[in-house]
Amino acid sequence: MPAKYVYRFGHGATEGRKEMKALLGGKGANLAEMSNIGLPVPPGFTITTEACQHYIRQSHAWPEGLREQVQTGLEHVEQALGRTLGDPDRPLLVSVRSGAAQSMPGMMDTVLNLGLNDTVVEGLARETGNIRFAYDAYRRFIDMFSDVVMGVHHEYFEEALDRMKKRKGVTEDLELDAEDLKELVAEFKAIYQSKIGDPFPTDPQLQLRLSINAVFGSWDSARAAKYRQINRITGLLGTAVNVQAMVYGNLGETSGTGVCFTRNPSTGEHELYGEYLVNAQGEDVVAGIRTPRPIIEMANEFLEPYQQLLEMTTALEKHYQDMQDIEFTIQEETLYILQTRSGKRTGRAALRIAVDMVGEGLTSREKAVKYLVEPRHLDQLLHPGFKDEAAYQDRVLAKGLPASPGAAVGQVVFTADDAEQWARAGKQVMLVRTETSPEDVGGMDAAEGILTSRGGMTSHAAVVARGWGKPCVAGCGAVVIDYATRSFAVDGTTVTEGDWISINGSSGEVIIGQEELVPVTMRENFATFMAWTDEFRPIGVRTNADTPEDATKAVEFGAEGIGLCRTEHMFFEGDRIQAVREMILADSEAARQSALAKLLPFQKEDFKGIFTAMSGMPITIRLLDPPLHEFLPHDAQGEQDMADRMGVPLADVQAKVAELHEFNPMLGHRGCRLGVTYPEITAMQARAIIEAALECKSEGIDAVPEIMVPLIGTVNEFVNQKAIIHETADQVFAEKDDRIDYLVGTMIEVPRAALTADEVAREAEFFSFGTNDLTQMCFGYSRDDAGKFLPDYVDHKILRDDPFQVLDRQGVGQLVRMGTELGRESNPELKVGICGEHGGEPSSVAFCYQVGMDYVSCSPFRVPIARLAAAQAHLASP
Repeated sequence: MPAKYVYRFGHGATEGRKEMKALLGGKGANLAEMSNIGLPVPPGFTITTEACQHYIRQSHAWPEGLREQVQTGLEHVEQALGRTLGDPDRPLLVSVRSGAAQSMPGMMDTVLNLGLNDTVVEGLARETGNIRFAYDAYRRFIDMFSDVVMGVHHEYFEEALDRMKKRKGVTEDLELDAEDLKELVAEFKAIYQSKIGDPFPTDPQLQLRLSINAVFGSWDSARAAKYRQINRITGLLGTAVNVQAMVYGNLGETSGTGVCFTRNPSTGEHELYGEYLVNAQGEDVVAGIRTPRPIIEMANEFLEPYQQLLEMTTALEKHYQDMQDIEFTIQEETLYILQTRSGKRTGRAALRIAVDMVGEGLTSREKAVKYLVEPRHLDQLLHPGFKDEAAYQDRVLAKGLPASPGAAVGQVVFTADDAEQWARAGKQVMLVRTETSPEDVGGMDAAEGILTSRGGMTSHAAVVARGWGKPCVAGCGAVVIDYATRSFAVDGTTVTEGDWISINGSSGEVIIGQEELVPVTMRENFATFMAWTDEFRPIGVRTNADTPEDATKAVEFGAEGIGLCRTEHMFFEGDRIQAVREMILADSEAARQSALAKLLPFQKEDFKGIFTAMSGMPITIRLLDPPLHEFLPHDAQGEQDMADRMGVPLADVQAKVAELHEFNPMLGHRGCRLGVTYPEITAMQARAIIEAALECKSEGIDAVPEIMVPLIGTVNEFVNQKAIIHETADQVFAEKDDRIDYLVGTMIEVPRAALTADEVAREAEFFSFGTNDLTQMCFGYSRDDAGKFLPDYVDHKILRDDPFQVLDRQGVGQLVRMGTELGRESNPELKVGICGEHGGEPSSVAFCYQVGMDYVSCSPFRVPIARLAAAQAHLASP
């Protein structure tokens, strides 16, 4: 027996319900649900997503039984209305619309007024007594069918319509009379035949079959595929097809059509928000040919339908427990509801709607957290945005990676020093670099935003910018920088130092000129809603922070500790870089010890500041990670300046730069390997941490240090470094006659460490997965260079997502899962977290919850996103 592919709705024969979105699509499930609760929905039937999947996989063949089931569905509509498709005396016209399980507005295809031909149109005119209406419907159908089903572009018909209006001396479609429209229908059919080579099809059954095929096929259209990629919509079978009896908003002044939201989608205010048109069909509202009217004015022309609409919108919102986006048509004063779905909304609106609906008793806190606010809504709220993104589209110069969200405007500068100097002079600057390094942090901090031509989502620029909540577009390969002329070029357009540009870190767009910004405002709804997320969140959320300022901001956003404090960033502040370079140039342990002694007080004060900002919260401090060459200049002038400042021959500096050069520094002499070679570095940092914690204790501050050894690949590396840390701590305890509790653990970022996690866990007290490097080593991709090809990998579906943005569950995720499970097998008390930027990406947070991690850690401005994602992961679990 063939599978069931067709589900009826309306007139007491509804077979679906709202829970069947995966099978019936969102539109089909909601049409069934509205029919079930008694709303005025024109009858129809839905062809399932499974039928679409079969059609796509089987070379556009219908599955067995579908043709017969479509005919049965059509008979349901015909019997419900006493009309027949193709009957000129009692004609039935239908719409054919798409509808996937997740809303994809405008991405797939629709055909209206299907069933018309030269005979039926005359019957429709006789029945309605309205010749103009009949031929208006006919010309619309020919246009839509030709465009959507047969690929004859809409512009050909639009041009013919414009010629007709010019010939008649009118500007509006409504000013064309019935004879004009008859003439237009004939011209439209001639256009069709000239492009296709055959007459326009007159068999309504053929029209229906071809239209169903077109909607199935639109699932694989370029625009639909791109929309799914951008919005990370995966796992769907295809689109459903909804065939529904037409109702007519273009029957005259007693008819109309519109779209409304049950609450304001921009602000969240509890008011009906939308637009309508008199004597129009649905596409007219969004086409922009006529100016729609505000929905509030509808009461002046359609009082009873408007009052019914208010009642129905209230009922739908109560039924779905969410703000609804509703399409409706009024046919001769009778209201019909054609669609309802959860409405798209801004971040500001999402929070207000969630809080208000709980307050009004329409939903619970749990459902508000689970369904009403998305992580991207919080992302919008936490970063400034442009006032009108549509206004600048003709001035987009280039597009790179959306490395750090938000919008920024500034004058272009090309060096970190200039950025600082210009900012001190009160200028807004945009730092443009090929790529950034730790030496650029001063300029990065001074800049409004950062644009790099190289680097990926986890490049230095991206990681630092996200940590600061600073907009950044990275890896914008179209930007060709010429430092000599202080300019950059994109396809013949040159931007020089001092020119104004704007960047959208949420989309990756680079725009010529100054765009108006909308500031961030945290409202009471934000605090209320975030408190609710914490009620349903069993996993901790920490932050990646290197300064007291970062830590303080993260606490404001709800961070419960620091999961990654990178000590190397502290080495570039003020004059301490000189002590670091003195240590690097030292030719004996004694000389290195002398230089490190100068760094010790700086490090200690840094740690005290962070312990103070996060009193009582755990602070995971990573020991020195980058290779030493990163602390040295890499240009001739910088080397000369270093030699002059340190009073050493230039040749000594050049020799050390050459000595430290590595062909692959990311896999070179860094992390724990430095600590093994130079144990005095590990000892200095351990002493600074323990002394800072003890001094905080004496001042009534509860310091909770967790010392993390980076980049281990073997348990012996960890044992070596742990011994130095414990020995140093014991020395400090003896000197100070006091002690504090502390943990020693490691960062799991080398695949071998994950594979041997059971051995490592016998020695370590905690694991923190560094998924940036783990991804790099697992895939063999340089994270700073992968931006050159990863977009192509995603476009060609070689990879579903950029693995540096979304955790790769099948590969990297298996190492994470294995490392966690092996570690806890040998050490049940092992604390496990993640500190790569995946810790703030919603689907990656969900994976961390499923694996059983104790916490995730991310940049300060992603903390609220992680809190919500963790709560939603818990609420979605079985």
